[in-house]
Amino acid sequence: MFSDDSVESVSVPSLWKQSQHSEQDSKSCQTRQLHSADAEAQSVISSVSSTQTESKDKDEQTLYEPNPKELEKPELKHFLDRVVESVIREIVKNARSHAFDGFKVNWEDHNELVSCLHCLEHPSAKERDLHVTCVSWNCTGAVISCGFGRIDNGDWSTEKSFVCTWNLNRKGLSPTHADLVIEVPTAVTALCCHPDQPALIAGGLYSGEVVVWDTSRTQDTVLAQTGISADSHREPIYKVSWVPLQKKGVFGILSACSGGRILLWNLDQSSLILSTGYALVLQQVPHSSSAGFKTRGSSNIGVTALARSIWDSDTFLVGSEGGLLLRCSFSSQKMAVVPSEGQSVTLRAPAVFSFRKHNGPIHSIHCSPFHRNLFVSAGTDGLVHIQSLLQANPVLSLRVSDSYIFQVQWSPSRPLVFAAATSQGEVQIFDLGHESLRPAATIEKGHCGQAATCLAFNSQNTHLLAVGKTDSTVSIWQLSGDLTEQGPREISQLDHIAGQVAE
Repeated sequence: MFSDDSVESVSVPSLWKQSQHSEQDSKSCQTRQLHSADAEAQSVISSVSSTQTESKDKDEQTLYEPNPKELEKPELKHFLDRVVESVIREIVKNARSHAFDGFKVNWEDHNELVSCLHCLEHPSAKERDLHVTCVSWNCTGAVISCGFGRIDNGDWSTEKSFVCTWNLNRKGLSPTHADLVIEVPTAVTALCCHPDQPALIAGGLYSGEVVVWDTSRTQDTVLAQTGISADSHREPIYKVSWVPLQKKGVFGILSACSGGRILLWNLDQSSLILSTGYALVLQQVPHSSSAGFKTRGSSNIGVTALARSIWDSDTFLVGSEGGLLLRCSFSSQKMAVVPSEGQSVTLRAPAVFSFRKHNGPIHSIHCSPFHRNLFVSAGTDGLVHIQSLLQANPVLSLRVSDSYIFQVQWSPSRPLVFAAATSQGEVQIFDLGHESLRPAATIEKGHCGQAATCLAFNSQNTHLLAVGKTDSTVSIWQLSGDLTEQGPREISQLDHIAGQVAE
């Protein structure tokens, strides 16, 4: 039914391959044609200019050749002819002047050496126009105490006053609201905080009383007072100071008044007991070639300033309203030539040496904390005298004010720095390490005519300085590192100053 049969093969050529091949050959590249063009550079056109230097291959070529047309101007020639003599005269004068000797230009940014942190005041004292008469830091350096009174025409007022304290570390510090206000029946003339116990404050009053306040008490803050007796002072007290006694950690209170008596009190629990008494009598004062005074009778010497040496426990210094400056000894056994007035102790004559007399009452004395022989004194003559215990004449005297100086004090951290409070309202801070003896810084805050009556460096926070004024304010100033950080050669410079022999 079916059978094999062979037939010839038939080939059919592919038209698709031919059509594709022909199509590919006819198509062009699918990328666009790249076009290029030439453009000029965008650089800035430069030009060559000549320099003002001389060419090495030319000899004696002038740097500048003036334009002849400029010299032909008659107004320029007339101006030069008119001013040339005056200019030459001023140049010669400046070359001979010494006005800027020691002056160094500071091209850096000016840094303030002092800045005001707080301005403290008590509203009641402000209303009654009381003056800040004394300030003192407590032993921690956190609390500032100030006493109020009034100084009018050189006299102390007898009206009631205050003692106020502020804790600067307190979070809620209020400049117009004191942490503690103590009402005092008369003007406060002196304050001194205890060197070890932060709550104790010794004070001197216009009435002659010595008072110790305990600020830790919530009710009656008066811990002890002398009252009015034969042993107590009978004139205004100008200075009180805590004095270490023979028993370790025990302190007495040294007080001085304008009547010439200096008394040492022992604090026995809640009472003050007179331990030793001294009296300054003019005829018992030792003479020196430069003391400049004459002995007339046995009149008492009114004490207006007192300072204790921290280097020698037997030495203290006294300044008087007559300008006398005396070195005294606690161990003196010489009897004072004064009439007996019922005192429980016999008064001694402590003066052992006289320094050159000041021209007026002495308001302040302070011993250097860095040199055993140096101290400063100041008063109504406007001069600060830097003096040595070893000679009568000052080693250096500085004109600080044209009026009174109420207080002067060495810095507790810089051996060559001290500050002075003046009746003109300024506080001048001097740095003896400078070539110039001009003030390194000046505090002038306050109204015109308000005197700076007192100041106190903070021995713990040495960058703080408290200043009291007659406008009832106590300002706290922050000192920069230039005034508080000790330099490497300051002690040797201080030794050099102490070794100078005054002319």
